[in-house]
Amino acid sequence: MDADTLLRTGIFLGVLAGLIGLESLFPRKASVMPRLHRWLTNLSLGGLSAVAVRLMGPLTVAGAALAAEAAGFGLFRLVDLPDWAAAALILVLLDLAMWAQHAAMHKVPLLWRMHRVHHTDRDLDVTSGLRFHPLEAAVSMLWKALVVFALGAPVAVALAYEIALSTMALFTHANLRLPLWLDRALRLAIVTPDMHRIHHSMIRTETDSNYGNILSLWDRMFRTYTAEPEGGQDGFTLGLEDWQDERPARLSAAAGMPFLRK
Repeated sequence: MDADTLLRTGIFLGVLAGLIGLESLFPRKASVMPRLHRWLTNLSLGGLSAVAVRLMGPLTVAGAALAAEAAGFGLFRLVDLPDWAAAALILVLLDLAMWAQHAAMHKVPLLWRMHRVHHTDRDLDVTSGLRFHPLEAAVSMLWKALVVFALGAPVAVALAYEIALSTMALFTHANLRLPLWLDRALRLAIVTPDMHRIHHSMIRTETDSNYGNILSLWDRMFRTYTAEPEGGQDGFTLGLEDWQDERPARLSAAAGMPFLRK
């Protein structure tokens, strides 16, 4: 395992452990499903997704960044900007690209069949940030690699975004009750757990909102922002209407979900 992978893994595990501790101290919503089976399924999906991405070889953000550097290719090799300004703009554009991918996952039927694995989780906690089908993980990595190559993002900047994205996935899915004043302040810049939780509402109009991954401005800009769920944070149902049973907690059901038409 190389130094970059060790660093990313260390940061990821540290954030994961810290958020699990905070969730137990300051929970936002009561659970409706037994934790053990949910966690085993979510962690297993996360592990399978990591393996799928690993098997992609050079078709990753790091591989794309190295390929763009070797070819002298990329938008940011055509403009004369200080390194810090170019890095900042690349990070912002990568986040916009991931917002667009997330919206497409909801609008394109084939992509939704993959992504609904994530949305069938009937509780939301830090492990939900790992609950992605390996097919979706592979598609997402290919899209990120394409954008990194097109922008000509340096390896360090591309990996920094990967770390930020995976860390924020844990934070935004956490079952964490933040003080309302802090949530309001953070939402001016980034996605918060309360903001993202609305995206997991069973009400479809709420599910099709708050697509942001890191920055909150995209949903405001593209008018897909929902400030509060219809039933309030304590009164709305998580998951999908057709999956309000024990199946989402079973790995076999979650793994096979993209291959079901309904």
